[in-house]
Amino acid sequence: MIRFLLLILLPIFASVGAQAQTASAERGATLFQSECARCHVQADIEMRISNDWLGRPANELHSQIMATMPAETPGSLSPDQYLDLTAYVLQLANATQTGIGMSLPQLAALTIEGAEAGAGPDYYPWTSMNGGLNSNRYSPLEQINADNVNELQIAWTWNGANYGPRPEGLNVTSPIMANGVLYATVGTTRNVVAIDAGTGQTLWMWRPQEGERFEESPRKNSGKGVAYWTDGEQETIFVVTPGYYLVALDARDGRMLESFGTGGTLDLMDGMRFSEVRDDRDITLTFPPTVIEDVLVVGAAHQVSMRPPTADNVKGDVRAFDIRTGELLWTHRNIPRKGEEGYETWLDGSAQHTGNGGVWTAMSADPELGLVYLPVESGTGDRYGGDRPGRNLFTGSVVAVDYRTGERQWYFQHLRHDIWDYDTPSAPVLADLPDGRKVLVQMTKQSFAYVLDRETGEPIWEMQERAVPQTDVPGEWTSPTQLFPTKPPAYDRQGISDDDLVNFTPEILARARQAVKPYRMGPLFQPASLANAEDGTIGTLSLPGTLGGSNWEGAAYDPDTGMLYIPSRTDVAVLSLVPGAEFSAVDWIQGPARTPNVDGIPIVQPPWGRITALDLTTGEMAWWIANADTPDRIANHPLLKGVDLERTGIPTRAGLLATKTLLFAGEGQGGNPIFRAHDKSSGEILAEIDLPASQTGLPMTYAHQGKQYIVMSVSGDGPAQFVALTLPN
Repeated sequence: MIRFLLLILLPIFASVGAQAQTASAERGATLFQSECARCHVQADIEMRISNDWLGRPANELHSQIMATMPAETPGSLSPDQYLDLTAYVLQLANATQTGIGMSLPQLAALTIEGAEAGAGPDYYPWTSMNGGLNSNRYSPLEQINADNVNELQIAWTWNGANYGPRPEGLNVTSPIMANGVLYATVGTTRNVVAIDAGTGQTLWMWRPQEGERFEESPRKNSGKGVAYWTDGEQETIFVVTPGYYLVALDARDGRMLESFGTGGTLDLMDGMRFSEVRDDRDITLTFPPTVIEDVLVVGAAHQVSMRPPTADNVKGDVRAFDIRTGELLWTHRNIPRKGEEGYETWLDGSAQHTGNGGVWTAMSADPELGLVYLPVESGTGDRYGGDRPGRNLFTGSVVAVDYRTGERQWYFQHLRHDIWDYDTPSAPVLADLPDGRKVLVQMTKQSFAYVLDRETGEPIWEMQERAVPQTDVPGEWTSPTQLFPTKPPAYDRQGISDDDLVNFTPEILARARQAVKPYRMGPLFQPASLANAEDGTIGTLSLPGTLGGSNWEGAAYDPDTGMLYIPSRTDVAVLSLVPGAEFSAVDWIQGPARTPNVDGIPIVQPPWGRITALDLTTGEMAWWIANADTPDRIANHPLLKGVDLERTGIPTRAGLLATKTLLFAGEGQGGNPIFRAHDKSSGEILAEIDLPASQTGLPMTYAHQGKQYIVMSVSGDGPAQFVALTLPN
């Protein structure tokens, strides 16, 4: 919207009405979110103010904003709105005075001056799960910095004990904040709550009442959160329920918006392509929908498909709706119909019966390019794909779609014929590099970061087509090759051999070798094998395992440096197939195999979880660190008495947040109740903050009434909570 903002001066133009109002940065922030944020971030505003506007009168900036924005329709807002936007732009740029409370004539006497680092704005929101449509998980706030981060303390906690119908011990919601209010989902029925951002007080609650639809839902939990939209007047919260309804709530009081759908609700099962041989409705979504201007894009999730009852299932089509009315705008079929592009990659007509293939995770979007990016999962069958031979487009892909029409612009398939459960797990990061390149980075469970031109889908660095191991499972089909990026390097371990086995001592190594004897091992993409294979093995050890590598937590990106920070885990899975028999109509399903270990010590060498920094300007790895200290059960293990261990990390996935000055990380589900601040350039730990329980939802940050807060959901013993950290007054 501010495409030409701050580039040239134009004569002052303002109405008498504008002079009667005084500037409000809070109103300006709401306008910025609806009119500007789709194209512009704080780093851009800071740079333009610093380079072009310091020492100049603020009323000239007001005139320039009015003459050049919105980019599509300059001058189309009211003079009062331009006054509010001017105040907010100055606040974003950390000006010493922002014009808040001033009239237009008073702006003429205000000279724009830069504030000292760390001052920070009075208000800065976090209005989507990953901090913006670019999924950068980055905030330019710097009130909390390396000099004071050790002083962080708990400002308030919010307890989910009474939200239910029973207390939820694990909550992975990522709250959002707009206009001083946090919005989040809590409880197994996915209640929506509004919480005062400064005090933690509950403001309102909405509770879905789905009856049988809830009972039959394949995923009953609080979900990952909500979506927020405003046009500058109406503010709306959107949530997808466990029973797969899309609900629109008035952000002010939590009441359903009668103007949306039918009384505020859309039944998302309407229009889905259900299986003709299954009676159940295996479809839902735990992630919030994606808001792109006045379009709402919704994905689909299914039950875990390790042991599917049949090879048939409902297809996970992606759909877009009008954000005001709920009218269906378009449908993207990730599994194509006969005659459509990609259908030929499903051999034997298998696209007709195969289901799944949804987008169960978050999405990203670039409104300037008009694209929404869909990270598509695999087809039905996480371990066996013999009923869907072929490459299986557009599963295992990131697909770029025109967000207004649904027309596919390009796709990149990073995984052909998935039989490892390596479905695309997270929203791609849209990175604006310091050198001006605009790229897309798709993290994967296989621990590759695929870096693409986000306008064309072309790889930034060479991709190599390499032969991969082939299956000997009767009826299975494997792709002869897979794509390997030459840059960046893998950010976690791939494949397993004798060299990877845990070797703290000769005795431990010998026992590890004995433990893996019944299994096949091999490189990345080693396929599953039978539990009673002819060679006497009982399955295949696979690394990364089912949960990655990466998962839905994604990554954090620093636009100032071009550095991408990725959490990952090193955890072996056993791919062991048994006959479907009485459990399934599918020939082969995942068996009950357990990953071998050495008296509780993981079978592979540490680290068992890490945080990696990739330099996207060069494609090189900058550094990595273990994600946690060595667990007591390892440090005090009898087999390790007298052994000096380096920091091992743990097989969890850290939740990351990048700010102007720091990288923050929790330890994730199953980790310790510790929240760390890291030096972004080295990974060095600068501070460790105690939490009431371990971080389980992704951390986010915002500024409210002049204070910066960091908020996350934490889970452990007892009901899950939200905890807010801030500096002392």
